[in-house]
This record gives sequence, C-alpha cells and structure tokens, in this order.
Amino acid sequence: MSQSDSRPIGLFDSGVGGLSVLNATRLALPGENLIYLGDTARVPYGTKSSLSITRYAEQALKALLRYDIKTLVVACNTAAAAALDALQASYPELHIIGVIDPGARAAVNVTRTGKIGVIATESTVNNQAYQKAILSLMPDANVKSAGCSLFVALAEEGWHEGELVEAIVKRSLSGLFDHYRDSDDYPDTLVLGCTHFPALKTAISRVVGDSVSLVDSAVTTAAVVKKQLTDRGMLNPGSDGYVRFLVTDGPERFARVAPRFYSETIEAEQVELIDIQHFV
Repeated sequence: MSQSDSRPIGLFDSGVGGLSVLNATRLALPGENLIYLGDTARVPYGTKSSLSITRYAEQALKALLRYDIKTLVVACNTAAAAALDALQASYPELHIIGVIDPGARAAVNVTRTGKIGVIATESTVNNQAYQKAILSLMPDANVKSAGCSLFVALAEEGWHEGELVEAIVKRSLSGLFDHYRDSDDYPDTLVLGCTHFPALKTAISRVVGDSVSLVDSAVTTAAVVKKQLTDRGMLNPGSDGYVRFLVTDGPERFARVAPRFYSETIEAEQVELIDIQHFV
C-alpha cells in the first residue's frame, strides 16, 4: 500500500450546499487537494426522480474522474440517498463516501431519548435513507421525517433568518414538533438532512427550541474521509493543498452565494464552468 497519495479528493453537490462539507474537509485535511463540483444548472435535486438523480450523479462522477480523483465524497444528501449504492457498484475500485451514514451516526451519538427527527428534501425522505441508517445503528430509535425542499431555495437565495423565514420553518416543521409537543415522542435531536439546511440553523433552532440538538453531517463526513485516507495510507504528503471549483451554470452567482457555506473567499474567476450532460 502506498504511504502517500497526492491525487485530489472529489466532492459534488447539486449546488452550493455541499460547500459546507468542503469547508469541513478543508479544515480537517488542509494538506489535501480538493475539487468541488456544483451541478448548479440542475439544482435542486430534491424534487427530481431517483432515476434522474442517479443519472446526474453518474455524470458528476465521470466529470470528476477526468481529474484522477482518489476518493469521491457525495456531498449531497439527495444524491447519496438515491445513487450511492449504484455509484459504488459501478466503480468498486473508487472509494466513495456519502453524507448520510456519518449524519446518522452523529444523531445516534447525540440523542438522549432515541426520538430523532430528520428533515430533508422530498426525494431523501421518500428513500428513507436516514431512517434505515439510524435504525441499523439504533434499532429501537423512533425516527420521524419531514420533507422541506423549500429550505433549499431559501438557502440558495440567502434568506436565512427573520420573521418570514421562521414562519416558513415553523410551518414546515409543524408535523414533526407541534403534533408531538406534549407527548413522549417529541424529538430531542433533529438531523439537518440536506447540506443546504445548516444555513438556516439559527431559524430552525429558534423554532424547535434549545432542548433539540441539531445534527449537521458535514463535520462527521470530513472525519470519515480523514480516517479512511489515513487507514489506507493515502494522505497527501503536502501541507497546503489546492481547492478547485467547477460548476455547470452561473460561476458569478456561485461565488456570490458561497460565503454562506464556505469560510474562504472565492472569486468568480476561480470558478470554472463545465458541461457534464454529455457524460452518460
């Protein structure tokens, strides 16, 4: 086994939300070279069929393979729920990591009562990916979920706080929280099952209250990536890795919205526009 590997880590998401995973990976592994692909021409994935999402994910992976990536991080909960198994089956030689299993494990570690809520896009909820992952780790957990696809649009547009945002959040979460407020089934943990949702964390916390722990899978996913590369002897020997940004539409808008999810400044000139739709 090689004791080092300077090839880049590839990450992809439907838009800018996966930058939260990139940010956590950058902090955990500052020496790694990273390539981020945002499929901004087709965001959001959450309202698409599993068939379409899987096709998009395969195209994104094939585009990133051009850069000789050593690991792929599916930094999109919707794509991980719909397409992770298919990607792993099609590319068994490539180490592919999704955000759902790390998020589920974090929720299990945090919950005190086993009552766990999951909010995600409609597609992720319908696939029951988080429910299955959580129950595999904690079979007696009580897992309830709600589709909140509208949160993606709010995050992308920069509507993160304020009365209107909180009203939308409250309406969207009423089935998970208001209905169970006075019962033993009230969740003590809420999984933010979409990489866009942490941008709304303040508004969500105000609605659900301080007694509910919010789980964001970005940090736990980065920890998994670090462990896997370390165990395989595939860490980059350098100390200051590069970051490259690819999008399928709107480099200027991507750079403008990015600071809501990523801690380093991104200039529009750094963002490369590519066409991945011919990858089939």
